[in-house]
Amino acid sequence: MTMFNLIELKNLKPGADTGPKKNNAHIHLPPNFSAFNYVEDALEDAKNEGIRLLGASNYYDYSVYRPFVQGALQRGIYPVLGMEIVSWIDELATTGVKINDPGNPGKAYICGKGIVGIANPRPEAKETLNQIRERDSKRSAKMVAKMEEALSLVGLKTGLTELVVTESIARRHNVSETTVVLQERHIAMAFQQAIFAKYSEREREQKLSEAFGKAPKDATNEVGIQGELRSYLMKAGKAAYIEEEFISIEDALQLIRDLDGLPCYPTLADGVVPICGFEETPEALITNLKKLGIRTAEFIPGRNEPAVLKEYVTKMRQSGIVVGAGTEHNTLDRIAIEPKCVKDQPIPDECQDVFWEAACLFAAHQHRILNGQPGFEAQEAYNEEAIKLFASEGAALIGGMENNVK
Repeated sequence: MTMFNLIELKNLKPGADTGPKKNNAHIHLPPNFSAFNYVEDALEDAKNEGIRLLGASNYYDYSVYRPFVQGALQRGIYPVLGMEIVSWIDELATTGVKINDPGNPGKAYICGKGIVGIANPRPEAKETLNQIRERDSKRSAKMVAKMEEALSLVGLKTGLTELVVTESIARRHNVSETTVVLQERHIAMAFQQAIFAKYSEREREQKLSEAFGKAPKDATNEVGIQGELRSYLMKAGKAAYIEEEFISIEDALQLIRDLDGLPCYPTLADGVVPICGFEETPEALITNLKKLGIRTAEFIPGRNEPAVLKEYVTKMRQSGIVVGAGTEHNTLDRIAIEPKCVKDQPIPDECQDVFWEAACLFAAHQHRILNGQPGFEAQEAYNEEAIKLFASEGAALIGGMENNVK
């Protein structure tokens, strides 16, 4: 695993707290599947929008964080190092409870904020990350092979293999192949591009109809065909599906903490209808998070109606849970970096205040850990005084970013 130096981030000097700033605590950077081709694309968009804190939440390889940190600091943006992990709660799978994945009971996404230990991970963290990557790599290789088999049966042979797909992603983003973690979206895009390059519109419409069991909505729509390849061939029960293997949520939380991060729960709420059972009401979600010992959460507001977002965020924050926000940028849509609610509706002011507080707290936790001081989880559980202290420290760090630009 690549090690890198965070000395510049460690040595940042706080400035004056000049008030709330635009922030985004959750995006995905290439070579994760992303709206951006290069790290610099994301950072330039953030700079142009006046974003002052930007958090990355990549899956399973973090070499990209070296240029992310360097580029962010050069632009006066405070970078938060994060991660996203797919985990499993066996008890809820057995009882059929959906957590924050609308299609799979028991499947739980969990994020980590301020994982500065990734620069030089402890042996136990490195071992867990290696296990996750090995499982993912085996699954991806099998899935690519099954996709090629299923499409070849209807006359859409592409010649794609896991290696070919990986190489194409590395070339697209100008990164080493060793940093690429294949995701379903990567695989679907590779097959869509190969099919479009090799077969005419009429041919692919006819043959995809055979593969899907129904006609594609639009055989000329690249992104649409990628989505249909996933839906009709790669999901559970379909021809190219390969069962996933997950670590337990306990192991995922431990991994985040072993990397010095704060566990953070990504909330769907009305981002899916009906709302997942784990999140069915704000009160239910609060109870469930406290049982797991999770003190921070986040939303991707682009999924949510303002009224629902306000209800969840307000009640969660009143319970002592710190709540942030992001955009993911894990599709090809080049949306704004500043989070908005569904259909570009503005985020309620009350939520903006809570999201800013969380951004500041993430920055303060990260900075303290880098400087050998106790992080947020070392504070007494659900202590408002600690939240205010960390938020104040983080606001000063973000306020001082312009002074730190080289």
